[in-house]
Amino acid sequence: MKLAPLKIGPYTIANPFVLAPMAGVTDAPFRRICRRFGAGMTTSEMTTADTSLWQTQKSRFRLDLDLDAEPVAVQIAGSEADQLALAAAACVARGAQIIDINMGCPAKKVCNKLAGSALLKDELLVATILTSVVEAVSVPVTLKIRTGWDPDHRNAVNIARIAEDSGIVALAVHGRTRACRYKGAAEFETIARVKESVQIPVIANGDITTLQKSHEVLRLTNCDGLMIGRGAQGRPWIFRELGQLLDTDQDKPQLDKYELRDIMLDHLGELHRFYGELIGVRVARKHLTWYCNSLANADAFRHQVVRVDSASEQIGLTKSYFDREDGGASLAA
Repeated sequence: MKLAPLKIGPYTIANPFVLAPMAGVTDAPFRRICRRFGAGMTTSEMTTADTSLWQTQKSRFRLDLDLDAEPVAVQIAGSEADQLALAAAACVARGAQIIDINMGCPAKKVCNKLAGSALLKDELLVATILTSVVEAVSVPVTLKIRTGWDPDHRNAVNIARIAEDSGIVALAVHGRTRACRYKGAAEFETIARVKESVQIPVIANGDITTLQKSHEVLRLTNCDGLMIGRGAQGRPWIFRELGQLLDTDQDKPQLDKYELRDIMLDHLGELHRFYGELIGVRVARKHLTWYCNSLANADAFRHQVVRVDSASEQIGLTKSYFDREDGGASLAA
């Protein structure tokens, strides 16, 4: 399968497989690991457009930008055009080279503030926000949406046309409505219609967890790229697997348990350093749980490693699991 290079404004992305920004998941350590395995682009976790909250510890972590990885992309969320415009300009001042606007998050605490995918209800407000942000910055602005508010109101095509007219340079579409959240299978028919309706690059998102699924989604949507979200949780090497879509002659990379051990230990070390031990250990628990989904006979290990309170214990238990001589550590089928 031949895929053209993904262009976002002046930037040509190394490959068209990008990591979805996920609050509480795609922090700086995880983004680095995904880039190491071939993610063409990574974007900061969703950050509030209310700059008065940027001094909180959570926001400081989320605004730790990847200044060593071009393009530097930052995602912001809010419901007020002026506030989003100011936040975009502030992010650019910090080094952002791409601003991404979140109109796809289905979380209640976001939608209750009329942000995220709640904005899809108000197309006039969408146009106002997008125009304001585009005019406020000199860098490319992209947009993340869902297919609509609910199955009876799939308006992604209208939103896409508004986005293109407002100066948005690329669009990512998750194949579910806000009401669907993450239930059921993603539907890609709407994404295909979005792709047909605009000239800007369209990136498909939702349920992309395997190489086979990636083929299917690209065939169904004819999109310019794929955005990987939950499929990368505990499996950052998925981007290496997706590389076969670009080079079908390359050997299929086989992950073995020793490589997975090194990935996990490296990730733990990065989390402990980035957050400090207290927070790092807590954040690591969910990543360890996801990694365990790739391991056989890992129930006892998972039960222990997510309950300890020190970095040394997390690292020690992980090493011990893989060092078992009885072959207990093995990849899940």
